[in-house]
Amino acid sequence: MDVTPELLSFFPLLQPLPLEVRAVLAQVASFEKHARRSVVLSAGVEANRLCLLFDGRLQAVNFTVDGREVGLYFVDRGDFCGELGLFDYGPQPEYLIALAPSTLVSIPLDEFRAHAMGNGAIVTALGQRLAQRLRQMSQQRALLGMPSIPQRVCCQLWSLVPPGERDAAQGAIRNPPTHMEIAIMLNLSRESVARVFQALQTQDLLRRAGMQELEITDLAKLKALAEGTLEL
Repeated sequence: MDVTPELLSFFPLLQPLPLEVRAVLAQVASFEKHARRSVVLSAGVEANRLCLLFDGRLQAVNFTVDGREVGLYFVDRGDFCGELGLFDYGPQPEYLIALAPSTLVSIPLDEFRAHAMGNGAIVTALGQRLAQRLRQMSQQRALLGMPSIPQRVCCQLWSLVPPGERDAAQGAIRNPPTHMEIAIMLNLSRESVARVFQALQTQDLLRRAGMQELEITDLAKLKALAEGTLEL
C-alpha cells in the first residue's frame, strides 16, 4: 500500500500542510506493520524518523536500573511519536512498544524537518504535544511517590477521565489500559491493580462496557479516592 497525500491528511499533525508539501512527504514516507509487543522505536539509538500511528496503540516505556519496566505515556490512533529528534538531533529517549497489532506511517526526520518545520501550525502542534507529555510524565512521577496502592490506582484512573467531563456525575474512560498496562505505569504488580479494580467494582464504582469503555458511576467519589480524602 502506497502512502498518498490524502492518507497523510488523516493525521491531525499534518493537516495544516499544503497539499504540495504532503505530496513531497508522501514520496519518502513508508508503511510499517508491528505485531503486539514488538518494539517500534528503541531507546538510545539515533532518532531518525517520525512515526504516525494509523491503527493500533503504542506505549512509551523505559527501564529502571534493576530492569523493571516503567510506563510513560500512550500513543493512540492518529497520534505521533519520535518527534524529539526534530529539535535536538539526539537519540530516542524511550522505547515505544506496540500494545496491539499496529500500522504506522514513518517519515524520515530530515525530510520532515526540511519540508514541514517552517509551518507555524506544525511547530505549535509539536510544542503543545511535548508540553503535554512533560506534564504527563511529571504527574506519573508524583503518582509513584504515593504510599497507598489504591490511591495510586484511583489517581491513575482519574487522570484518564477526559478533563471536560470531570464535573459530571458519571463518566467513562474510553479505550482503557489493561491491568498490566496500568501496573507498568505505576510500578506495581498486575495482581495489585486487579485487587483494586475488584474492590471498585464491588462498590459498583466501575463497570466494564466491553473492551472499549470503562464506566465510572460516581466521578466525585473517584476524585475523593484519588485525592486521599476517602479510603477504599
